[in-house]
Amino acid sequence: MRLALALGWPSVAWGLARISSRELVEWMAFDAVEPLGESRADLRMGIVAATVANVNRASNQPAVAPADFVPGYWDEEPDEEDAPADWQGMLATVEALNAAFGGADARAAQQDGSDGDTGNAVGEVGA
Repeated sequence: MRLALALGWPSVAWGLARISSRELVEWMAFDAVEPLGESRADLRMGIVAATVANVNRASNQPAVAPADFVPGYWDEEPDEEDAPADWQGMLATVEALNAAFGGADARAAQQDGSDGDTGNAVGEVGA
């Protein structure tokens, strides 16, 4: 949903019909490194608010942190059950996502000399 909003799609279904599984996974990886949407905006505003508060505080008052202005932002720790522990777990997660979105396994295609990207959008059948 955040990706659809960030890209200006009219709906999630509309966007998924027009994006390949490969590109979707790339966007998911990008979002893991550089979050899209309001959570990142909340962090930025927390930094601004903390800066303004610290500039205007009395010298005998303690400094404030961005976390003081963004409740719950740093409280969200991933469950150990949800996070893959090793590369095999990460690979299994990627394979499951790829299959769920109708993607092809590029490793098999690389062995026969093609690049593995059919260019098909999610939901399209055939090449």
